[in-house]
Amino acid sequence: MKIRIHARLFYMFAEPTDVLVQVEAAAHADQQIEDPELWLTPVLHFARVPGHDEIGSRIWLRVEGELALDYKAVVAVERPLVDVATLPDTQPHLLPGDVIDYLMPSRFCPSDRFSDFVASEFPDLAGGALVAALRDWVARHLTYEPGASHAGTCASDTFIQRRGVCRDYAHLLITLTRAASIPARYASVYAPDVTPPDFHAVAEVWLADAWHLVDATGMAAADEVVKIGVGRDAADIPFLSSFGNAELYETKVSVSRA
Repeated sequence: MKIRIHARLFYMFAEPTDVLVQVEAAAHADQQIEDPELWLTPVLHFARVPGHDEIGSRIWLRVEGELALDYKAVVAVERPLVDVATLPDTQPHLLPGDVIDYLMPSRFCPSDRFSDFVASEFPDLAGGALVAALRDWVARHLTYEPGASHAGTCASDTFIQRRGVCRDYAHLLITLTRAASIPARYASVYAPDVTPPDFHAVAEVWLADAWHLVDATGMAAADEVVKIGVGRDAADIPFLSSFGNAELYETKVSVSRA
């Protein structure tokens, strides 16, 4: 499946400011980048650095005044569609070192608070069957409502409020999955059926000794998702982090099947 991406950011900075951007599709074994184009207004500094877990890349910018960024690409996604419910888990003591961090609580995913809930609500499930049940529980109990959450909303808040956007769905699913001793991480992605069109967030879970994308919103199928980057939660992979005051004028994302 080929996916066409167009993302545009427009910010204003009153004084010289350091900015970290991550909007480009990651070059990865299961997605091949074709015809990438990145354009931006003149900046004081430009340097690429690796993304979290060496997936994708981030760009350090130092900017002053107007920053307009325009990114286009066609990405050939070569990822099979897998039924996660059929996959076995891996016992924690057998996990590779680079996966262990994704068992632990993080800023937006306080999984240590949910162990009793998962154990009592899903007592007879394990592995992929449990992940599928958790995904379905989140889908049933949350209402997708733009504006219902904010940058500080964590999975505990979402669990109580029962509403949010893709970021909140992903955080809650990751939290419940980690509470079941199954590694889970946050993935920033592009996907063609996201409504309204925007950067999208999904969970990625470690089953059968590999990472598998899982979207509790139901808007993105794994074989059509273009991964940008991964992290413990949204704090690790915002599309733009400003280390100073920034004024946002426009964020526009368009994703379609090519």
